[in-house]
Amino acid sequence: MLVQIVVILALCRALRVIIGHLGQPAVIGEILAGLLLGPSFFGWIAPSWYAHLFVPASLPLLNALSQVGLVIFMFLVGLRLDLTEIYSLRSAASSTALLSIILPFSAGIVLSRELRAFAAPSTPGLPFALFIGVSMSITAFPVLARILSDRGLTQTRLGHLSIACAAFDDVTGWTMLACVTAMIRSDWTAQLGSTAAILLIYVAVMLLVGRPLLKWCADHFDRTGDLSLILIIVFVSSWASDYAGIHALFGAFLAGVLCPHAGKFGKNLASVVEPLVITVLLPLFFSYTGIRTNIGLLSPSLWLWTLVIIAVAVAGKMGGGFSGAALMGLSLRESVALGALMNTRGLVELVVLNVGLDLGILTPALFTMFVLMALATTLMTSPILNWVLPQSALIHAAASAPDVDKAGSEAPPD
Repeated sequence: MLVQIVVILALCRALRVIIGHLGQPAVIGEILAGLLLGPSFFGWIAPSWYAHLFVPASLPLLNALSQVGLVIFMFLVGLRLDLTEIYSLRSAASSTALLSIILPFSAGIVLSRELRAFAAPSTPGLPFALFIGVSMSITAFPVLARILSDRGLTQTRLGHLSIACAAFDDVTGWTMLACVTAMIRSDWTAQLGSTAAILLIYVAVMLLVGRPLLKWCADHFDRTGDLSLILIIVFVSSWASDYAGIHALFGAFLAGVLCPHAGKFGKNLASVVEPLVITVLLPLFFSYTGIRTNIGLLSPSLWLWTLVIIAVAVAGKMGGGFSGAALMGLSLRESVALGALMNTRGLVELVVLNVGLDLGILTPALFTMFVLMALATTLMTSPILNWVLPQSALIHAAASAPDVDKAGSEAPPD
């Protein structure tokens, strides 16, 4: 296990540096590291070394550590979502957010019928269709925020709209994923009432008890720097959501959303927790995902379907983001840029896909096809932004582009 961690971290570190010089987000290098360490490359060119390094008996431990990292990561994702700010921007971002999730979701529903016919005929039709729709609709909120920060667009109209839309898409996507998980894990047609009751009780307890408790823990953390109480609540919430019939990651995400967002609590907590998660635990998740991804499973016909999946994903997500931005009165360049930002899937998409594989919704071949889609759609974001927003346009956008005020209307330019 220790040798596995050394190899994984070393390769992730090297590829993060290389990818960074190419203008791509670090998550691309980590995804590639996971694919290179899996059967698609390392297991193909050196099968005996691969079998010696990734002994089957060690994989459950690798998965367990990666799941701990994912729980904490989803808590951090929720922590970054300020629902108050999103609500204040609702009039400015509503049409864009709705189109950026409705169009790809609908496209995924349409595509799911053909995919299920040859790739997952034993999977129940409705959960499979909904899951494909969710997979097409996800936006990688953390990756998008990092791209905006790196390009100095965070405080522009484009930055405000993309953050609000991505946050809305992720909340909607995770809610729908929770519903799909409940359908798969039980005979939902017969137990819909009991499942819904348990879920409502869980959410009510989190709102009535969890929120004030998290506020008290946040104050305790600000005074002492002790984060153990917060992590206890996060893990309890994750267990409770899993017990309620939805995935454990939903509980961690909800705990993050309910945490206090005022003051410096979120930033201070992230500065303590995030380095360990980003540099150690998440790379383990990428490697485990790479082990589960086998490009050798794809026949020529499946490669063709992979291209179809990528095309539908790009058309749905970019088309929805572009249409919504155009309706909001953004320029052609900004509309294309917003569509490209909404098309960024990255790590959050991989989390969703792993949930689908664990639940048996996706077959290994279909899982591989969607992993390649997540990689392709994330890879194309930076080149498209470089094309539609060259450096001169970025400087102008940061300096003089109109902002979006809290009422959702454009603030007058300086």
